Amino acid sequence: MNDLTTKTRRRGGGGAARRAERTSVKIETARFIERNIPNFEILSEEALEIVEVNAETILEEVGVNFVNNPIALALWKEAGADVQGERVHIPRGLAPKLCSTAPSRITQHARNSGKNVEIGGKSLVCAPVYGPPFVRDLAAGRRYATIADFQKFVKLGYMSKWLHHSGGTVCEPTDIAVNKRHLDMLLAHMTLSDKPFMGSVTEPSRARDSVEMSEILFGKEFVQNNTVMTSLININSPMTFDDVMMGALEVYAKNKQACVISPFIVGGAMAPVSIAGTLTQVLAEVLAGVSYSQLVRPGAPVIFGTFVTSIDMNSGAPTFGTPEASQILYGAGQLARRLGLPYRSGGGLCGSKLPDAQAAYETANTLQAALMGGVNFMLHSCGWLEGGLVSSFEKFVMDADQLGILHHIANGVQVNENAQAIDAIREVGPGGHYLGCAHTQANFESAFWRTEVLDYKPFETWQEEGARDTVTLAAERVEKMIDTYQKPIIDPAVEEALNDYVSRKKTSMPDSFN
Repeated sequence: MNDLTTKTRRRGGGGAARRAERTSVKIETARFIERNIPNFEILSEEALEIVEVNAETILEEVGVNFVNNPIALALWKEAGADVQGERVHIPRGLAPKLCSTAPSRITQHARNSGKNVEIGGKSLVCAPVYGPPFVRDLAAGRRYATIADFQKFVKLGYMSKWLHHSGGTVCEPTDIAVNKRHLDMLLAHMTLSDKPFMGSVTEPSRARDSVEMSEILFGKEFVQNNTVMTSLININSPMTFDDVMMGALEVYAKNKQACVISPFIVGGAMAPVSIAGTLTQVLAEVLAGVSYSQLVRPGAPVIFGTFVTSIDMNSGAPTFGTPEASQILYGAGQLARRLGLPYRSGGGLCGSKLPDAQAAYETANTLQAALMGGVNFMLHSCGWLEGGLVSSFEKFVMDADQLGILHHIANGVQVNENAQAIDAIREVGPGGHYLGCAHTQANFESAFWRTEVLDYKPFETWQEEGARDTVTLAAERVEKMIDTYQKPIIDPAVEEALNDYVSRKKTSMPDSFN
């Protein structure tokens, strides 16, 4: 863990000094997770081979659409695919061959190099909610998101110890024109936080803006030689690659910036109802998307993505935290690892309208599945509510608190000399207690996960303090974090250049809300 505050060490001070240090404002960021536990593998070797064979059959016989993109069609034809109109039929063996040039592990640089993350292998990088047009808090309820809400989420993300990544569109600031809001969002990530962030994908021109702003922040040469953004490219399932997302992918691939190639599937509506059928379609879509990135630039960093929910047969609404979604997550992780690609899936997903028991159950299911299923980049790890329509401030800090549990589970069980605690058992002996023994005193600060939100006090104390539920405690936590927020240091000349870029870009075009 990196304590990013500057501390002045003083001799003496005793208990008062230690208490002051414990209560002072600290901005800590835990290093990204490196699993010391095995992945849960749900599919047999035979099942994996069946899915892989079927996926390539789909690519060859059914094909995929690359719409409004003659450049893509030309690249595919040159690579040996059978192009019929906008339909691309990919011969067996071609897609895996193309995918083989993609890196198996990606280093994404942050402007604070101590917060760089590694995506791939046994790592797990946690990023916040992405995309909701609405926000919710205890005081004002559900409403359209604003840029002030967005900036508040970025600050919370920066101050969240267990969150490794600032994310992208943590909420959609609807008070700014559609064609300009990406500039304000990027500026917030770049100046209000020093964690890694995501680029814009809603237009190829906005992807270019993301690259240019990153070049101001990091330097042009550095950006051309290093990955400083990880951006989300959704596939229009079933089997359709639109020109907007592919245009953004092309920009990022050409500039060595990472993309998550992610089918967006509601099982039963955009994919078959069966687990094996959905996994087949997921693999086919990812193979086509990753292959195309390598046609644009061999070696371009890409991540095998999957975002799959099932459908509620009573209401037709998407569901989250279900066993089927976990099964697909586990299976897709195995398929990603066989391709040697980093793996992305969702994190703290739920369908609940409030940060209530339903939200807690569903979120816990998806967080645990992501950890056990070998996810390397976990988007939506905190703040997601109402099936992705709402970013919740209270749920953001509740989920971010729970991410600490994933860190502790991922550590596995240590059996070094200290962990064996033989001397402690000898010291205490039969009938004693461990509260004051040397081993406890030496290890109590780091031995157990500690919550920043949940209440474990005795009933009487809890009642005296107002009988506050978890949402109330979370709301108080949000306000405390915002009140104590301190902007990370940034070169004033760089910040001025970023502000100037945003200002010039905004004045160069009229507002558009389409």
